[in-house]
Amino acid sequence: MTQLTSENKEVMVKNEKIEETSEITTGVKPKKARSKATGKTQNGSKAKAQKKIKGQRSEDPDSEVDCTMRLTVKEEPDNADFVTEKRGKKRKRLKEEEEEEEAGEGPSKSRKSDKKLVKKKKRTEEDGEAASEKKRKSEGKLKKPKKEPKESSDLDKVKRIKEEREAARALKLKLKEEEEQQRWRWWEEERYEDGVKWRFLEHKGPYFPPEYTPVPPDVRFYYDGKPVKLSPRAEEVGLFFAQMLDHEYTTKEVFRSNFFRDWRKEMNLEERTLIADLNKCDFGELHAMHKSKVEARKNMTKEEKQVIKDANQKIVDEFGFCLLDHHKERIGNFKIEPPGLFRGRGEHPKMGMLKKRIQPEDVIINCSKDSRIPEPPAGHRWKEVRHDNTVTWLVSWTENVQGSVKYIMLNANSKLKGEKDWEKYEVARQLKSRVGQIRSQYLEDLKSKQMVTRQRAVALYFIDKLALRAGNEKEEGESADTVGCCSLRVEHITLHDTLAGESCVVEFDFLGKDSIRYYNKVPVSKRVFKNLKLFMENKQPGDDLFDRLSTSTLNKHLSSLMPGLTAKVFRTYNASITLQQQLKELSNMSDSTAEKLLSYNRANRAVAILCNHQRAPPKSFDQSMANLQSKIDTRREQMAQAKRELKQAKKDAKESSDPKLMTVLEKKRKAVARCKEQLLRMEVQATDKEENKQIALSTSKLNYLDPRISVAWCKNLDVPLDKVYNKTQRDKFAWAVHMTEKDFEF
Repeated sequence: MTQLTSENKEVMVKNEKIEETSEITTGVKPKKARSKATGKTQNGSKAKAQKKIKGQRSEDPDSEVDCTMRLTVKEEPDNADFVTEKRGKKRKRLKEEEEEEEAGEGPSKSRKSDKKLVKKKKRTEEDGEAASEKKRKSEGKLKKPKKEPKESSDLDKVKRIKEEREAARALKLKLKEEEEQQRWRWWEEERYEDGVKWRFLEHKGPYFPPEYTPVPPDVRFYYDGKPVKLSPRAEEVGLFFAQMLDHEYTTKEVFRSNFFRDWRKEMNLEERTLIADLNKCDFGELHAMHKSKVEARKNMTKEEKQVIKDANQKIVDEFGFCLLDHHKERIGNFKIEPPGLFRGRGEHPKMGMLKKRIQPEDVIINCSKDSRIPEPPAGHRWKEVRHDNTVTWLVSWTENVQGSVKYIMLNANSKLKGEKDWEKYEVARQLKSRVGQIRSQYLEDLKSKQMVTRQRAVALYFIDKLALRAGNEKEEGESADTVGCCSLRVEHITLHDTLAGESCVVEFDFLGKDSIRYYNKVPVSKRVFKNLKLFMENKQPGDDLFDRLSTSTLNKHLSSLMPGLTAKVFRTYNASITLQQQLKELSNMSDSTAEKLLSYNRANRAVAILCNHQRAPPKSFDQSMANLQSKIDTRREQMAQAKRELKQAKKDAKESSDPKLMTVLEKKRKAVARCKEQLLRMEVQATDKEENKQIALSTSKLNYLDPRISVAWCKNLDVPLDKVYNKTQRDKFAWAVHMTEKDFEF
């Protein structure tokens, strides 16, 4: 091993003492003084000696000198060759090295040792930092840095989604405010008199369905096994039948016979001569074409659906609005119904008949004189143009199957519809103050010596107590066999002196409106029971029960008792008063929102039962209930687990005074409360769904219940109105929402 000279040893010892003194005093290793002119150390000879020692150290790292040098390494190298003042010097030095290598001499030994020294110094510094960090960790002085998310893009995505939701919510609120500001508050204006409904009315007329497009040549109709090319009119009607082949209607004899008769009317002479039996007709390819079109519509891309949606929106923008007293109002049904086959409800005698295409020549237009009259389609003209401001319809025509008049009217949230509803409920409220007197009158008429008066009194008794419809006079065979109170037949009721512990029981069984069966067993007063026996004497089952009474004579009598009173007003009055009474009995301010809504639906259900608003159970009802029950079971398990965790948290908090345990306990309590609320809401939903299985609540809510009752109930019990009425219904009853106070009484 190379021995150090005494001079070198003295230099090293002196340097070590200086550094130790500096570290003790300041805690920072001192740097060597440099010359401003040259950038070198002041003690040049000492620097050369250290350079020599460093070269020796790099060759023998296990020597004592190496150990010493590990303690005396500086952050900046001592050798002046490593301190560059300008880049040009470094490039010059590199060039000299390259020349030496080219000359075959190779890099100098001192240069190699300098490079090794730099690398060693760097490793030493890294090792020192690692050791100090490890020491600080062991002493618990180094805090763990916060874990950053794996990907900052995830946080950005969440933040962006949150911002988008907030922006959408703000936009929705802004649009709602603008809509409220633009809403026509017609109920705050003076009402027209003398039956005037409007002073200015302008619209574009009805939208007619597109003309028929013949089927492709490869889609054929067969008769008796042979292909037949039908004329366009016959082909169109035949396609109507083909589209319904998978429906039970086409299996009914009445439907088939009515269709075939009307179809032959659309055929030419050659077709009528050939096609004489519907059973020999093969509509298979026409039906397959229809099914493929249905599937194609289902499988359309989002872009294709958007194209259709945009086209429909253009039609709505052009034909779906009108100007009523210079206010823009939405039209309800601005499209003319396309041709097709009549179905009807129940066993209608006219099912299968052809509903012919409506032409502009069949249409009557109603608008104001100073408005622009709608232009009919090219090559056509209107049947008539009227300017009648005492009616609310815009367009009318007569359909060919039943001869009834069809109308195009404004949307349900329009002024004309709102005024009509308001008037209807106000008349029903007036009946409240007179119903006692009217009831006393018809009870007294039960003893009248005139048969017509007795029949009228019994009919009023049923209309008042059972909310039966009055019924309309219809020609024989023109409609399905549906009846109302005035058109009841002997076969529709059965009298029981005693039944299930009740006396004087009347059993009703008949088809009401829309062929909905009305079945009920009702105990009545003895006088009503005796009169019914009298009415049924010497009559056949098909004879009228009230043979001396009609709907028109009944309504004429009612209007004499109170202006505007009809049999329908009784139905509206009894429905609304029943809802108000039921809400008072069932509602509780301390209930949860879900329980309050259950009470509301039960009150509404009582009205629906009274009015016989029934429906067929949905096909998916059982599966839907099973899914809901599964969710309830899962929530009960979560509830049990949350209670166990709460019990353990209470135990831990009791044994220790650690504030963290109290925080955990509070979280567990909130979790149990949350599970309890969710479970209650699901159980209420299941109960409500089961009770509404065969009851239609929307019919009475939209047509027979004064909306001011529901609005006042929501305000009194702090229930959000959107829990009772959806947006369409809130728009329909905007007048009630804005004018109703908490203290409203029907």
